[in-house]
Amino acid sequence: MTTLATHHDTLTRDALAVLLPGFAGTTAPDWVRRRVSEGLASVALFGRNVATHDQLADLTTRLRAERDDLLIAIDEESGDVTRLDVRTGSSFPGNHALGAVDDPALTRGVARELGRRLGACGIDFDWAPSADVNANPDNPVIGVRSFGADTDLVARHTAAYVQGLQSTGVAACTKHFPGHGDTNVDSHHAVPRIEVDTDTLYGRELVPFRAAIEAETRAIMSAHILVPALDPDRPGTLSRPILTDLLRGELGYDGLIVTDGMEMRAISEAYGLEHGVVLAIAAGADAICVGGGLCDEDTVLSLRDSLVAAVRSGELPEERLADAATRVRSLAQWTADARRGGAAQVTADPEIGLVAARRALTVRRTGAASPVEEPVYVATFHPAANIAVGHETPWGVDLELERLLPGTTSGSFTGSDAGGAALAAAGGRRIVAVVRDEHRHDWMRAALDVLLAVRPDTIVVEMGVPQAPPRGAVHLATYGAARVCGVAAAERIVTG
Repeated sequence: MTTLATHHDTLTRDALAVLLPGFAGTTAPDWVRRRVSEGLASVALFGRNVATHDQLADLTTRLRAERDDLLIAIDEESGDVTRLDVRTGSSFPGNHALGAVDDPALTRGVARELGRRLGACGIDFDWAPSADVNANPDNPVIGVRSFGADTDLVARHTAAYVQGLQSTGVAACTKHFPGHGDTNVDSHHAVPRIEVDTDTLYGRELVPFRAAIEAETRAIMSAHILVPALDPDRPGTLSRPILTDLLRGELGYDGLIVTDGMEMRAISEAYGLEHGVVLAIAAGADAICVGGGLCDEDTVLSLRDSLVAAVRSGELPEERLADAATRVRSLAQWTADARRGGAAQVTADPEIGLVAARRALTVRRTGAASPVEEPVYVATFHPAANIAVGHETPWGVDLELERLLPGTTSGSFTGSDAGGAALAAAGGRRIVAVVRDEHRHDWMRAALDVLLAVRPDTIVVEMGVPQAPPRGAVHLATYGAARVCGVAAAERIVTG
């Protein structure tokens, strides 16, 4: 009886250890602390958990009161995808801006300063960088999250980012394996397919992941994408040929494999959450990311019990679950050792984010523009934000221009009449039109057509991927919508 009870306890602890759940609120719920004491080895933080950096540091301290080596993760890519600065916009430009500058030393420095700030808040596992090659400019979910469309550029900046982040003791999580850049579907909503041959995959998608592995990335995140050339039946997160045969075997990767959010419809609707979790561990994943949507104790217990039941039924080998749990605990130990050793005590570089945003900014002039000396009207054309970016993070140039040009006013527009509405609201003021991925939105392109036909002196600021031909009296491309990108653009508008 004692042996059976001990075996059950071991299974239960291992099943808890492979779960990487989130929770609601800015304080640690009792159920999280209780499950940590029972074997939960990691937790994930999202924007809903962050109010201020001081509050975040207090939250992580209280979580680690239960377990000093608790792994605390966050989805902090910086740029458009920020949780650390979710209320204000990021202090760092994202990957696309860093790729536009193409200075790996700068990328390394930005990642190092980000790691320092994460470490100061008690976070030791960051789901970044994105190593996706943005091969499809119409990609609705990657875009400015990628360093660019050039494979070698993406590879060298992925490696630099991993090195900079991990120099502070914060583990990097390179994503989204085997590459999410050539899709036109958001896996939050459905299963994307990459219909390319193996030569293209090996020569494009896999190259940045090889670079990350050489840079000793501590974790890699799987993608919920179907790649028929590798596995015609199951998406990457559930595919043994992709996670075990390719990533572990052929590429020689021995670190932690983390799934993308399992509540995403690409998994939850096609396979069911509980069954999907079992399939992911069986395929070779080690840590199950859940909590972006479902963030309650019942979900955690249901997934734990599903894993235990799968072992008992023979669907999931016990050795595979134990191996996955060991890998999670090993990463937790690495970050704890780094924290105790003072790895995060690096020299602060508080201005590097703004410096990088200024260097990334590109400006095109037609010669017809006059200097901006009077208050302007800022018309921001708002596309729907994808789930990864979120809806709560502010973006644009309006706040900074209101500070630099007192009396400046602004409005937000969307839809078929956006251009006419912006013209009516602007009155006689000069217009600064702010767009985000103009090339992907017919209504946005039409709005600029209307605006520029009447007001050719309009300044256009593109804060997404600058794929469309530049237009306007002055056209500024920021390569992302981080707060510092908005600051850099506003400064240039005023200084000329």
